[in-house]
Amino acid sequence: MRDSLLIRAAFSEKTERPPVWMMRQAGRFMKEYWEIKNKYSFLEMCKTPELAADVTMLPVDLLGIDGAILFSDILVTPEAMGGDLSFGANVGPKFSNPVRTMADIDALEIDVTHKLQYVADAIKVIQQRLNGKIPLIGFAGAPFTVMSYLVEGGSSKDFKLTKLMLHNHPEMAHRLLSKIAKVTVDYLNMQIAAGVNAVQLFDSWATALAWDDYKEFSHNYNVDIISKLNRKDIPVISFCKGSSVFAPLMAEAKPDVISIDWNADLLNIKQSLPKGIAVQGNLDPHILYADKAVIKDRIYKLFDRMKDEPGFIFNLGHGIMPDIPFDNVKYAVEIIKEFRY
Repeated sequence: MRDSLLIRAAFSEKTERPPVWMMRQAGRFMKEYWEIKNKYSFLEMCKTPELAADVTMLPVDLLGIDGAILFSDILVTPEAMGGDLSFGANVGPKFSNPVRTMADIDALEIDVTHKLQYVADAIKVIQQRLNGKIPLIGFAGAPFTVMSYLVEGGSSKDFKLTKLMLHNHPEMAHRLLSKIAKVTVDYLNMQIAAGVNAVQLFDSWATALAWDDYKEFSHNYNVDIISKLNRKDIPVISFCKGSSVFAPLMAEAKPDVISIDWNADLLNIKQSLPKGIAVQGNLDPHILYADKAVIKDRIYKLFDRMKDEPGFIFNLGHGIMPDIPFDNVKYAVEIIKEFRY
């Protein structure tokens, strides 16, 4: 896969056009996803290698994107550590045993790779099906984001309990983050050993943090994780909501690619980063609701802005929303694949 469009762009090499994949590309905007989801629970889909492979392959077969991303969830790691995880209809993920005390933190296991073997098995099935066509991207949740789910007991709008732990009990926060970081390194290296061609670290809720808190409670752990990955020929993509603000710090962790949200001018960010760090992004996914002429115009404007820059992967600033029309997503991929510099 080293010669594939996506991997070459991730390593900041010149490509004839930008490669395209989209976060949440195997998700709820596809009727084929629902045909599977209506038969199985979300965790069953994640934990059954054949089903995870079926879902992973949907955008490969139906959209023709340049990279597949493993169908899984960032919360499989805290579940393996001892979190009692469930996904309810319209309520999202819930941990029935939130982590609030030092005793809760001490009870979390860190040698859990064997519990995540189903992910390695899924990777092997997916790679058989991909048969060398395009690269497979693995991923994990970054420690701060995973911590927020464990402490809040699920999704949160204000991260109040998490921030209280950071501010009132930083020693507890660091103990918890250290454990999650250790699991994350082992988990990503397991994915690399199983055969993924790239990995992405998702720090979805980093945007909740002030600069100094981001540095202490998020960035420093991401630096540690990235430094310990077996990344020969495996590009590392770093993503967070808030990357337009935090990109200078993110670059210090030495990822190969930084995924940028839609609040920033992508060229300005790219030119502010050290040479050799590629960018991924940064179309506002809401554009995909618009008329096809608008979609084409916005994508081509982005391409025109980035035309002289090696190291550019087209993606959205965040994931596809569930009610975006499938035809619009397919159209976007088609015009990207037709494009030439």
